[in-house]
Amino acid sequence: MNTKYSHAQREQYGRLLAARLCDQHFGARPTATLDGPAVLSFTPIRQVNLFVVQELLGKWTAEMAQLRSAYFDFEDADVRQALTQFMNVLSRRIRLSRPTYEPLLAQAVADTLAGALSPTDTLATKLLPAEAGPRTPEQLREGLRYLNTNKDLFERFIDALPAGQVQPRDYLISRFSQHLETNSGQLEPLTELVAQFNELLPLTEEELREASAPPDAVPVRATPEAAPVPSPAPVSAAVSAAPVAPAPMAPEAPVAKAAPVAEAEAVVPLHAKLKAERAGSPSLSETLRPERAATLADKAPNVESLREAISINQRFSFINELFGGENMRYHAAIQHLDTLPDADAAKRYVTDNLAAEQQWVRKDEHVNKLLRLIDRKFSA
Repeated sequence: MNTKYSHAQREQYGRLLAARLCDQHFGARPTATLDGPAVLSFTPIRQVNLFVVQELLGKWTAEMAQLRSAYFDFEDADVRQALTQFMNVLSRRIRLSRPTYEPLLAQAVADTLAGALSPTDTLATKLLPAEAGPRTPEQLREGLRYLNTNKDLFERFIDALPAGQVQPRDYLISRFSQHLETNSGQLEPLTELVAQFNELLPLTEEELREASAPPDAVPVRATPEAAPVPSPAPVSAAVSAAPVAPAPMAPEAPVAKAAPVAEAEAVVPLHAKLKAERAGSPSLSETLRPERAATLADKAPNVESLREAISINQRFSFINELFGGENMRYHAAIQHLDTLPDADAAKRYVTDNLAAEQQWVRKDEHVNKLLRLIDRKFSA
């Protein structure tokens, strides 16, 4: 296949979808957190949830490795048992805030799309990361717990490898490519996955492809009234959500139902909430058009908070241009602005405090947009 798909489009769609889902869940509760079961059922697309857990486990394992010291015997049986028990307890105490969870979700969305477009990419990044080195079939099989898309294809590949034999990473990737060529008819249709994402935020396969127009050209649909994407089959609201099992987390282990918690609405599938909003929502290519970059401040009525007034695209613009890509700084600043009593106090905070702290130079366009949003919030 000669079709080329855009890495940038996948990454951008992942950020937009993650922001939208987090808006739906966290809403007016910016300090809310997610536990393990909530992470595993946050979206109706199981592969996205599993990739979040895998990335979380990777970060967690790296942090645990830092506990090792030359002054102690970490191979001692008692020490190993104590560490295993500690990891078991910790794995059942996941607590993710929005600033920590949203980037993981955005990357998981992009990785899910990448894996459907190129299973070899999933093998190289999820089962055979560059730092992993040679692998046995048994070690590769451990990573299957985090795969849902095209899982049968990977299982058949691993089954065909010599048991217990260590193989170089490059050899395994090359052999998988051959396996993929002879079993290409067994791939799960991309259209099915795109349809599931389309339920959450409009997306078509065409929008994932590399643009054929010059880099400075703006992608435009062929007609103003493009035909709608066919409605996908309903996604079951009861998404299979395996709990976080003892170290490491095993998403596929059987699960006992979790008792209701204060964040009970976290496990409600978000696609049901978003479906009602879908009518009239712009597609990815439309979202990226310059003419759609205008914020609600330019045309919408007054709102009670800046957080509500800032669109998803504008938020990314502010985070990248005004806050150096730091989500936490952005959220803290907007939350503080929403607590100030009037427009004058809010504008002083922007021009006197934030401008100095963030060293805003030649950021007039973005600062002025933020000031207009402040006027909108406090105008009568």
